[in-house]
Amino acid sequence: MKFNKLFIIGAVASLWLTCGCASHKDNDHLVILHTNDTHSAIDPDRHDLGGVARRKVLIDSVRGEHENVMLVDAGDAVQGSLYYTLFGGEVERKLMNALGYDIQILGNHEFDKGMEQLAKEWKQLNANRLSTNYDFTGSALEGMFVPAVMRKVGDKTIGFIGINLDPAGIISEANYKGVKYIDGIKAANEEAARLKAEGADMVIAVTHIGYDNEPGYSDMDIARNSRDIDVIIGGHSHTVVDPNDTRSGVPTWRVANAAGDTISVLQTGSSGVNLGEIDIDLDTKQVKARLIPVDKRLDDRVSSSIEEIIAPYRQQVEEMRSKEIGSSPFEYERKSSEMLNLLSDFVRTRGSELCGKPADLSIMNKGGIRNSLAAGTITQGEIIDIAPFDNSIVVMDIKGSDLLENFGIMAAQDGNGVSSNVSILYDPATKKINSATIDGKPINPDKTYRLATIDYLAAGNDYMEPLKRGVILSRSPEVLYQILIDYISVGKLDNLLAHPDKTQRMRSF
Repeated sequence: MKFNKLFIIGAVASLWLTCGCASHKDNDHLVILHTNDTHSAIDPDRHDLGGVARRKVLIDSVRGEHENVMLVDAGDAVQGSLYYTLFGGEVERKLMNALGYDIQILGNHEFDKGMEQLAKEWKQLNANRLSTNYDFTGSALEGMFVPAVMRKVGDKTIGFIGINLDPAGIISEANYKGVKYIDGIKAANEEAARLKAEGADMVIAVTHIGYDNEPGYSDMDIARNSRDIDVIIGGHSHTVVDPNDTRSGVPTWRVANAAGDTISVLQTGSSGVNLGEIDIDLDTKQVKARLIPVDKRLDDRVSSSIEEIIAPYRQQVEEMRSKEIGSSPFEYERKSSEMLNLLSDFVRTRGSELCGKPADLSIMNKGGIRNSLAAGTITQGEIIDIAPFDNSIVVMDIKGSDLLENFGIMAAQDGNGVSSNVSILYDPATKKINSATIDGKPINPDKTYRLATIDYLAAGNDYMEPLKRGVILSRSPEVLYQILIDYISVGKLDNLLAHPDKTQRMRSF
């Protein structure tokens, strides 16, 4: 298949899904339940929220109340707990089949273990696999996806398309080898127009690109530039879009498109703590939406069927979560400055060991931290949950001008982490760097600095393209979480843990 013929072939490749329930009183309605960025949150979190067994209770309850119900996932169903680290997507795939998902699209983290592992798991999914703007020709995923599906509900037809982010700069290059990216806005508009021309009364875009202000493009960009899309079900940015939140006085989930019509743009947050529900009146095209909390209120209705799927895997997970390796006198929340500073300083410490002299600075990304560290006993599994990726620590030489450019990119992402000897001040309006110092001295654009970071960032990911210009000098043989476990086990992280630093080292003025 030629790269530029996807949409011609797409007309043949679309799937038709039929519901034969025309006599029911709500046959003029379609209810869509949706999730995004559940990130291997199989069990409830430490706040007792979420959990797949609870999600199934809610899904079954809605299916019992309505005739026409679809279940849709907007990507990143994996990565973020030991279930994925240990079993590579197998647990999530079995559970999503058990929950009866109708449509699934790829997120960026589905690629984390490479194309072969991704193909192995996704070949076994029961859901329809959508991708409108990835061309998989010649790759391990060839033939596994369609650009659109059509659903017949009574006398109405609903089309679904799947829009993904540009993998460059966010997915490690080797992990999406052979995948060709097609401009998402162009693909969405062309495929939606085709579906409308073929008789679709409404078109729903399932996306994994982010709600707003994302690198490249976002759901809001698609909404404002479209004419044939009626609803966007999104993911990637972990945005909680609550249709019942009226504090701003403006319903942020309703957006005017290029024709002046209204599009509904929705997302549930992350980690499966909410289930989204969209109720569409197919006669009027009116959309009602809500977020359903996934909590303990219906625990007495949890089915044993989900637990039976999880049980064979939970034993190994619990073994790792019970292996004590140290303790922390303080709690480090995942998204706190204390946690980001802790990991940044640790990377500099290990990087200095690797190169045999102190590294000038370190950089750590917020996205590499996936969980919190509770006060008290630290377990091996807890550390892997915090830093689950197969990242090693690298040390590189890099010019000051490239560092300054990279700090500008980090500022546009509202921060990220640097070591304690670095101070960066930026303008939040322009995201421009006002000042940047190392050990109190302004960064010299012409000087070469020794930087410790993780290999994911050194390769230019998280859009840190300037880091690719550095020269890598050394690389840790172990991955980040194993180094952390080793350090904590022998007390080498005790000093950092005992002195949490709340300083915002990258801050706006």
